[in-house]
Amino acid sequence: MRFDMHCHTKEGSPDGKVTLPEYIRILKEKGYGGMLITDHNSYKAYSYYEHHLKEKTDFVVLKGLEYDTIDAGHILVIMPPHVKLPLLECRGLKARTLINLVHLHGGILGPAHPCGEMFLSFCRSFLYHRDRSILESFDFIETFNACESEKSNQNALKLAKLFSLCPLGGSDSHKPDGVGFGFTDFSVEIHNETDLIRAIKAEKVVHASGNYYHGTLKDRLGIFNYLLVYGFWPYNKLAGLARAFRRRTHLNTLRSKLKLLRPHQ
Repeated sequence: MRFDMHCHTKEGSPDGKVTLPEYIRILKEKGYGGMLITDHNSYKAYSYYEHHLKEKTDFVVLKGLEYDTIDAGHILVIMPPHVKLPLLECRGLKARTLINLVHLHGGILGPAHPCGEMFLSFCRSFLYHRDRSILESFDFIETFNACESEKSNQNALKLAKLFSLCPLGGSDSHKPDGVGFGFTDFSVEIHNETDLIRAIKAEKVVHASGNYYHGTLKDRLGIFNYLLVYGFWPYNKLAGLARAFRRRTHLNTLRSKLKLLRPHQ
């Protein structure tokens, strides 16, 4: 069963140019069985799917997101059905906090384009250089991203083998002409997030690969793309500060729930 495991939609990502119905149409035409929505810090597209499309299509659309950490780039997150944490829509958590939070609620996670550009990718972060062993805490790693370079993906595949992480592939598409360039083939049927989590944990991935897409913004900007990349650091910091109050509120709520769950001493 073939999935595109990295999809940005117009409904959920500020830079997304493809509507969810367009995604479904294009991927079905290319022989895909399903997709994972991975909008930036947002479940808006999946909410749209539940309310407007779920009863109208047999195409499998799964809930995920691409989370912007404050210290380790972009992380793909997959949570079980009916688990929707508002905190995951507040960018800027530290990677270790994110890992603990996701695993506490039965989810899985792994680095997106781990060997890509500075501030966006896990292996170019300060956290990775301080402690590579944190990779052991992840459940999978994106080894093929259609918008990355061949060298970047090759290095990601080496990390997957070194740390025994399940390899995943996706398009990272933001525009219609980039949809379906990356894929992950599973050896089992997947109909919901529970099936997906079990398949990844059991390493039921047959193949993760695709074709390279060369219509990205960084391809058009050339050398000037470095200005955009290095400008992401202050942007991420400021955006994290702007959402700090929301994160603290949600974290305090989670701490209160954990205290209630603990047996009285």
